[in-house]
Amino acid sequence: MVPHERSLVEKHADEPFVIVGVNSDAQPAKLKEQFEQQGISWRSFWNGAQGPAGPIADAWHVEGWPTVCILDAQGVIRYRTTGANPAAIEQVVEDLLAEINSTADTTK
Repeated sequence: MVPHERSLVEKHADEPFVIVGVNSDAQPAKLKEQFEQQGISWRSFWNGAQGPAGPIADAWHVEGWPTVCILDAQGVIRYRTTGANPAAIEQVVEDLLAEINSTADTTK
């Protein structure tokens, strides 16, 4: 998922789009090194010492990794999937950005 996420960040750099990650690795000290090696520039939270069973995953009802949730500008989950589906993710992001742009056009 990281290469796809990185491409989304680059593609939508000038748009109202952000990625927030949650990492379930057991050793958070190694995360900074991994982020640098993989070019992860977006904010990523540690899920705690419980790893995949940590508090963030519990609050968001994550049952498998990766779980992707795409929220709109109001914080409503508009897409959720477990597993990698880059084409579907890309389409949902494009659709939501188009909605934002069309709303901005009508309010001018």
